[in-house]
Amino acid sequence: MGKNREIKGGGYLQGIIKVPGDKSISHRSLILGSIAKGETLISGFLYSEDPLSTASCMRKLGVEIPEIIKDKPFKIKGVGLEGLKEPLEILDCGNSGTTMRLLMGLLAGRNGKSFILIGDESLSERPMGRVSKPLQLMGGQLFGRANGEKAPITVIGKNLKGCLVGTPVASAQVKSAILLAGLTASGSTSVIEPASSRDHTERMLKAFGANIEIRGEFRRNIVIHPGKELIGQEILIPGDISSASFWMIAASIIPNSDVTINNVGLNPTRTGILNIMDSMGCDYKITNKKVIAGEPIGDINVKTANRLNPFIIEGDILPRLIDEIPILTVAACFCEGISEIKDAKELRVKETDRLKVMARQLKRFGAEINEKEDGLVINGNSKFIGTEVDSETDHRVSMSLAVASIMAEGSSTIFRSEASNVSYPGFWEDLTKLLKK
Repeated sequence: MGKNREIKGGGYLQGIIKVPGDKSISHRSLILGSIAKGETLISGFLYSEDPLSTASCMRKLGVEIPEIIKDKPFKIKGVGLEGLKEPLEILDCGNSGTTMRLLMGLLAGRNGKSFILIGDESLSERPMGRVSKPLQLMGGQLFGRANGEKAPITVIGKNLKGCLVGTPVASAQVKSAILLAGLTASGSTSVIEPASSRDHTERMLKAFGANIEIRGEFRRNIVIHPGKELIGQEILIPGDISSASFWMIAASIIPNSDVTINNVGLNPTRTGILNIMDSMGCDYKITNKKVIAGEPIGDINVKTANRLNPFIIEGDILPRLIDEIPILTVAACFCEGISEIKDAKELRVKETDRLKVMARQLKRFGAEINEKEDGLVINGNSKFIGTEVDSETDHRVSMSLAVASIMAEGSSTIFRSEASNVSYPGFWEDLTKLLKK
């Protein structure tokens, strides 16, 4: 049975918090630390289901990773690029698309070794052909259900050859899988993206000593040259801006709010939400900026805005705020006018069909939303009435509905609220800490 939570509408948010470590960087720190020579010390790790799935898989591949304890730094003993073992067991990726897609790239070049990757019901329906096809161009042998499109995925390790790969979608997971495969390929591998996606993998590979080049504007052409050992590093993982976004938007729309989020990652491939907040006229400022292990971080303070302008999200900005669309949909309901989200078909193949789910759930509060094939049209100036809503097992939906419930008159119940544990296990505790009545 899922956990149902009741939220009474009204009140305001006030206080200072630190959000969990960045999910994308947490996954990558485990994988690169595992294949580096020597020890990697990781602090600020996101202790949640998805990165823990990656840790479990890396252990099965023969890497020494201690039991991870929340908020405690830990060390990985890397096995080097060639040191991964053929596992005795199936590699269970849980609900984590990042785990499955990055491991497909990492394992495709383990010549003579075989691997089986599985996931839960939701992950088993997500598209994997976008990763297996470019890896097959490099000589990889990957097989899956539904003509190679879906998990379970079988990877038969081969000697890969470097090549030029154009990715059909701007996806950091697809790009990262190809770059990981390129580390042990014969010859250089070049990835060309249609638009710039998150660049955590490139930054971290560089920090670990990989021979990687970024060519062209907007980091669209990334070239990895094999032959260099990765060397263990110290990694401090910044707070996840996708998790911070729930508080940033909540403080913007909930009257009389004033929230500061400390040590948030400000990687420019992830800060699309700040551009949209600028166009909305949100009241925020960033202080204490610094760079750690190639990643810029800072503190974000947000106060309630007097009025919020409607916005349009489309085109190249999408990859820079793809995870923030659910909470921005809530924000749009309280802007003055009609907001539009376009070019967002990718949201239909996330943990849920996020366009459909957000439209369905917010309509229950009384929102005016029209669903399009690739996005949403949202009428602002909504008046929400408390109701029963459902996360539909999606972590970002669960947290977005929590913010929506505070804006509703009366009480609301969120079914399956525990979905938030996937990326933000302490979300409900932080909400209790910040919400003043």
